[in-house]
Amino acid sequence: MSPPHRVVIVAFPGIELLDVTGPAEVFSVASRVAGPERPAYTVQIATADGGPVVTSSGVRLMADLTLDDVTGPVDTLLVAGAIELADGGGVEPVIDREVTHWLRHGTSRARRIGSICAGAHLLAAAGVLEGRPATTHWLTAGRLAAEHPSVRVDPDPIFIRDGQVWTCAGVTSGMDMALAMVAEDHGQDLALATARMMVMYVKRSGGQSQFSVPLSVQSVEDDRIDELRMWIAEHLTDDLSLEALSARTHLSVRHFTRLFQQRTSTTPAAYVEAVRVEAARRLLEDSDRSLPEVAAVSGLGSVETLHRAFRRRLGTTPAEYRRRF
Repeated sequence: MSPPHRVVIVAFPGIELLDVTGPAEVFSVASRVAGPERPAYTVQIATADGGPVVTSSGVRLMADLTLDDVTGPVDTLLVAGAIELADGGGVEPVIDREVTHWLRHGTSRARRIGSICAGAHLLAAAGVLEGRPATTHWLTAGRLAAEHPSVRVDPDPIFIRDGQVWTCAGVTSGMDMALAMVAEDHGQDLALATARMMVMYVKRSGGQSQFSVPLSVQSVEDDRIDELRMWIAEHLTDDLSLEALSARTHLSVRHFTRLFQQRTSTTPAAYVEAVRVEAARRLLEDSDRSLPEVAAVSGLGSVETLHRAFRRRLGTTPAEYRRRF
C-alpha cells in the first residue's frame, strides 16, 4: 500500500479562510471516500512561526508546523492568498515577506506547487511563475500582469496547470483545483465520488468572466457594455469587428473604444479574442471536435488563427492543450 500524498498549505495572517479549508476539505473527503485501505492524503497547515493565524473573516486557524519544519518530501505545496482594501478604494493582494522568502527555496522539495486566489502573487514574487501561464482572482489579475510582465497572466480560467505548477482563481476555485489534483493522483472515479459527496461539479463550466462581469458593473447605470459582452459570448461567429460592435451600441468608434476600455481595462479586440479562446478551450477539453471545427465554432475562423491565439494567450498549441486537459 502506497503512503498518502502529503499536502502542505502555507498560511499567514489575513488569508481567506476558504483558501485553506476548501482544498483541505476536498483532500480530506477524497481520503474518506477512498477508505482506510487506500489512504489518499494527509494535510498540514504551515505558518512562519508555527502559531495560529487570524483569517480575513476573524476565524483563527491553528498551524501544524513552522515553515522551517517543512522538511522531507512534500507531494503538494499550496499557498493561500489574501486580499485587502486599498487606499482610495479597490483591492490589493497581500504579500507576506516571510512566506515569499521561504518560497524561494521551499518549493524545491515539492513535487507539485499551487496557489489559491491571490496566493499567485506570492509565487510570482518568489520567482516560481517566471515565464509561465498563470491566473489569480480577477480583481488582482491586472496587477499581477503589471508587476510581473514575464508571467503570462490569463484572468479568466478557474485554474491553470503548467507542468508541476498550478494556479487558480478566486477563493472557491481552490476546491476546483484540488478536485482536479485528486483526479490526476487517483483517477476520475475518486474525483467524481468526492465531488458527489461535496455536492460539487467535477469540472465547472466557463471561467471567471461569468462572475467578474456582473460583479464589476453593478454600480454602473449605463449597462450597454455589459449587455454587449453577454451578446458577444452568444454570437462568437458573428462580425465582432470594432465597427460592428460600436454600431451595435449606437456609439461612434472612438467613444465606444474609450468606454469599453474604461469599463473592462482591455480593448474590444483583445476582449473578443479572449472570449473566443475561452470557447475554444472548452471545446478542446469537453469534445472530440477537430481543430478546424473548434476554430469555426469559437469564431476564430481558421486553424492558423487558432494556433496564433493560443500561442499568444496560453503559450501552447491547441493540440498540446487538449493533450494536457
